[in-house]
Amino acid sequence: MDENKGIIELLRLVFTFNFKGLLIEPTYNVFIQAFRALFVSVLAFVADAGLLWILSFTGLHYLFCTILGFLVGVFVNYMLSIKFVFKEKALIGKTGEVAVYIIIGVIGLGLTVGFMWFFTDILGLFFMISRCITAVLVFSWNFIIRKVILYRKD
Repeated sequence: MDENKGIIELLRLVFTFNFKGLLIEPTYNVFIQAFRALFVSVLAFVADAGLLWILSFTGLHYLFCTILGFLVGVFVNYMLSIKFVFKEKALIGKTGEVAVYIIIGVIGLGLTVGFMWFFTDILGLFFMISRCITAVLVFSWNFIIRKVILYRKD
């Protein structure tokens, strides 16, 4: 029943173009948080993939550029997520929050490099297409794990 209310609230905000409610006002609605996480992830992805694209012109290997871009993207994502996405305070304090965020990020980096290698070297996709596919997969991992471990409402 609460899930239906959450979805209905998200849809109401979307269809009334209530950007303040969608992006800024405090909420514990997991569907609005997921929407915000997607929005934040798109901004972080622009920083990440933009750096990957720019660095690729220097002749550096695409996986090295992927790592550098990912690190910038994680920083952007963290800063925006704590400001706009999760209104719950981390249950483990600020130091623990940063530590767990880094651990989740390192696992995400491993997934990113693995998926990039698989899609680019094994399947033969252009590395920027591989990065887009990888971003969707790793976004899902990041949001679910952050919500379950760091920002659950107890």
